Amino acid sequence: MTNSRVFSDAGAGSSLHCPALLFASLVALAVVGCGGPKIVPVSGTITIDGQPLTTGHVFVMPKDGRAASGTIDKQGRFTLSTNDPGDGCLLGTHLVTVTAKEYSSPTRVKHLIPTKYSDPQSSETTVTIDGPTDKLQIALTWAGGKPYVQTFDGQGDVGPGVGGTPESGAKP
Repeated sequence: MTNSRVFSDAGAGSSLHCPALLFASLVALAVVGCGGPKIVPVSGTITIDGQPLTTGHVFVMPKDGRAASGTIDKQGRFTLSTNDPGDGCLLGTHLVTVTAKEYSSPTRVKHLIPTKYSDPQSSETTVTIDGPTDKLQIALTWAGGKPYVQTFDGQGDVGPGVGGTPESGAKP
């Protein structure tokens, strides 16, 4: 019986240490978690040939990490969000893509910027985020082109330029 009692005492003593060990482990995990990539508040303006882009979405895509995005308002302003609304973007130099279209019907879309900016494979636009800012400037250009309307025949998925008829003669 004595051994049983010693065993019970040891068991009771070690169960008192479990909450302390658990608490210490959680604190250690929280401290390690704080060392992750830093997100900073970022907002700014996006233009096309010097004029505010008045609609669309901007995406800032780190090589490693979650992309940030923002809706472009009528003044060309945007605020980036990564995890929570308005929390910003990861620090670093990142690729930017932008979408800006107006749909006049299910088969007609007006491209407000060259389609190259909406594709990560063809967009060459980058931004460097080195701290919080509300003055980030993203400048896009038509490089001699202009907005155009693309029509689709309504027969399924059609890629840019395929089945479309740029009314202005501009290249996508």
